[in-house]
Amino acid sequence: MDIESRLMALRDEGYAAFTAKLIPNLPPDRIIGVRAPHIRLLAKELRGSAEAEAFLAALPHRYLEENGLHAALLCDIKDYAAALSEVERFLPHVDNWATCDTLSPRAFARHTAELLPQVRRWMASPHEYTCRFGIGMLMRYYLEDSTFRAEHLQWVVAINKDEYYIKMMQAWYFATALAKQWPAAEPYMHPGRVGEWVRRKAIQKAIESFRVPAAHKAHLRDLR
Repeated sequence: MDIESRLMALRDEGYAAFTAKLIPNLPPDRIIGVRAPHIRLLAKELRGSAEAEAFLAALPHRYLEENGLHAALLCDIKDYAAALSEVERFLPHVDNWATCDTLSPRAFARHTAELLPQVRRWMASPHEYTCRFGIGMLMRYYLEDSTFRAEHLQWVVAINKDEYYIKMMQAWYFATALAKQWPAAEPYMHPGRVGEWVRRKAIQKAIESFRVPAAHKAHLRDLR
């Protein structure tokens, strides 16, 4: 049974309809309706096989779940250079927020110094989901005390794009920065420092977060 057939065998039509509402930019006929745990299990079964190698080479894919499986397989690549090369090849084909946010090779965590120039290049990309991916990597790996630099906040501010899913990731980045790097991030929540839509959405997300202390949430409410 080929990979598409294996995914079709896992189809849940109700879940497909639910997913279509969450990812409205994809036509419903490109969504099979396979839950993420099943995709991860299939990736585990395929890992290291000739079938997986052939699947990774066969871009572009038609279905959302094929792209999800592709991302899951890339997350398991242990070699940093190989993971980076495969991510570069895959990113132009990423066409939705769910696939974008699933893609996070674990090899990147051990190579944050080498990765940072790539992150900044992705953030500058004209491709919506490559840009979103770059911001997501900056959020994932560079908000800890050992990797954070205050200038990273300005990198995110400098992205002046209208695409909804880029702006949402900018807001998510700042909400996370408020939880992890409050002294550096808080000034950006004052009017005029960040685009108003991003600022308000970041404040909303931070107020909803369990990681932001109550006193900080009260201050953010005053800034809205």
